[in-house]
Amino acid sequence: MRKLVYYIASTLDGHIAGPDGADPTGPGGFWPIPEDYLRHLIAEYPETLPGPARQALGVTAAGNRFDTVLEGRRSYELGLKAGVTDAYPHLRHLVFSRTLTESPDPAIEIVSGDPIAKVRELKQQEGKDLWLIGGGELAGALYPEIDQLIVKLAPLTIGTGIPLFGRGAVFDPRTWKLTDHTVLDSGALFLTYARTSADQSA
Repeated sequence: MRKLVYYIASTLDGHIAGPDGADPTGPGGFWPIPEDYLRHLIAEYPETLPGPARQALGVTAAGNRFDTVLEGRRSYELGLKAGVTDAYPHLRHLVFSRTLTESPDPAIEIVSGDPIAKVRELKQQEGKDLWLIGGGELAGALYPEIDQLIVKLAPLTIGTGIPLFGRGAVFDPRTWKLTDHTVLDSGALFLTYARTSADQSA
């Protein structure tokens, strides 16, 4: 069965963006992207680079982890504001929204129904794993369905902002097993966690 993987960048204090929700890696952003971090992304997670970045960097590798990306409306609209209607044309791209009535791009699938029901349906289909890109609100809604966390932990604190699972997440303690880790010279960590069997059977 396909897994739902929350592959996300986080600060040391557990935030994925600043209080305004703007792209922290965009123009004027505060998120560091050192050279070894970018090299690691290209080598290990090429499919998670946006189309424009892949083109600029000459990345053509399809990757072997994900073939589908799931995104919330607010996260998706960051790309729209930059004039990008589909940041991941090399992946099946689903946007979860109750307010978008039609897709801004023929390749974008708008999902207005229950996110959990849709993810359970997708898990039963053939294919690679499902990449949950965020934002925090969608991650909070899909919290019970997340099978794996891949946290790109930046050597950065920001004090306040959007938490890993959004501001509206419910209190629901879960345990995770560290299954892989990479430490870069720049201080960034890639930490892979799997849900423990106790949580999966709950």
